[in-house]
Amino acid sequence: MARLRNSRSSLGMLCKLSALAALVLPTQALYFYMDGTSPKCFYEELPKDTLVVGHYKAEEFDHQTSQFMLNDNLAITISVDEVFDNDQRLINQKGASQGRFTFTAADSGDHKICFTPSGSSSGGWLSGGAGRGGVKLTLDMAIGETSEIESTDKGKIQDIVQKVKDLNGRLQDIRREQVFQREREAEFRDQSETTNARVVRWTLIQLTVLGVTCAWQLSHLRAFFIKQKLT
Repeated sequence: MARLRNSRSSLGMLCKLSALAALVLPTQALYFYMDGTSPKCFYEELPKDTLVVGHYKAEEFDHQTSQFMLNDNLAITISVDEVFDNDQRLINQKGASQGRFTFTAADSGDHKICFTPSGSSSGGWLSGGAGRGGVKLTLDMAIGETSEIESTDKGKIQDIVQKVKDLNGRLQDIRREQVFQREREAEFRDQSETTNARVVRWTLIQLTVLGVTCAWQLSHLRAFFIKQKLT
């Protein structure tokens, strides 16, 4: 009886740990092999408005090294169809040999996710590797876990935040430069107005002196001519 109880308690503890692991690990990591340009598809049941982010890496089999290696000429076409809605296509994107894809489930139900390789290099890279297929595709998907997605993109977000801070700093420098230029323009305008006022005032003074001098000369000449007549 004691052994039976211990086995039952161990089984219950194992079930609890399995459930906890399922909650702690929100991502699905797997790899599979593909032959030629034949698509490889699998089905995933998703609730409505579920965000899915996937990262993939495709490698081709090289007969010279007998290893799977990256090839820049290899391209992967990713398509997602809603099986429950007459295969309504959500995405159909073509990317490099490694990259990322995202989509959101429009409604609840089974979704067919397919990967199709293309653009093989010469030399029979896609002819097969050890009977398993010429292309090895490693897939890592995060389903409905925004925290996992945010942690994955944390570095990119930090880079964007740093760029925004740098742009704000440059804007502040430009504003300070504009304020400085306005102050210099105001000083130059005040100085120009002061100089113009002085020029106008000096011109009026000169005109006044010239007018007084002319009046004195006319008066003096008139008196001189009158005196000449009398004599």
